[in-house]
Amino acid sequence: MKYTEYRGVKSLVAAEVTKDEAGELTFGTPFQVAGVAELSKDTETGSDTHYYDNIPAIVIDSTGADTVKINASALDLDVLAKLTGQYYDETTGMLVEGERESKYYAIGYVTEKTDGSVIFVWRLKGKFAVPSSTHKTKDSGTDASGQELTYTGINTTHVFEKTGKTAKAVVVKAETVKQTEAKFFETVQTPVSYTHLTL
Repeated sequence: MKYTEYRGVKSLVAAEVTKDEAGELTFGTPFQVAGVAELSKDTETGSDTHYYDNIPAIVIDSTGADTVKINASALDLDVLAKLTGQYYDETTGMLVEGERESKYYAIGYVTEKTDGSVIFVWRLKGKFAVPSSTHKTKDSGTDASGQELTYTGINTTHVFEKTGKTAKAVVVKAETVKQTEAKFFETVQTPVSYTHLTL
């Protein structure tokens, strides 16, 4: 058995989900979100035992939403507005915090293992919460705060021909991809589009 751990994360991008229907799934152009210091994912799962004739006869499994926590550098105001569905005025550079427009995004990022193997990830559909931010007076130290983004990932409505199912994410060993990292993240990869990229 080979033992490895995850070490490193970079290149966080997002792309708006422009259509998600049973027969069609489309995305906008990916854009850089921010520098990323740490990313973690938790998935709601459950197993419930059902008893018949006084014995545990079947187990019902369930998989819910993903909660992705991203510790990032401070977001540019236009990116923050885009991700959270708030208003940004390009002419004045003004972000107006308030009522939000509901938008879904795909997110992509790169991670790697301690053996040097690189992993590309696209999470296909989710929403960003408005992030918390901390501001405090400067002192002689080097303390500074970025922002923590919370992304709730769900399954697409779209059913992929390759799997016959909906999907939440595509996770790929970079060594199997013909394109460079930059090319891979130019568009959102799905269980169908990815087949055209493999060796």
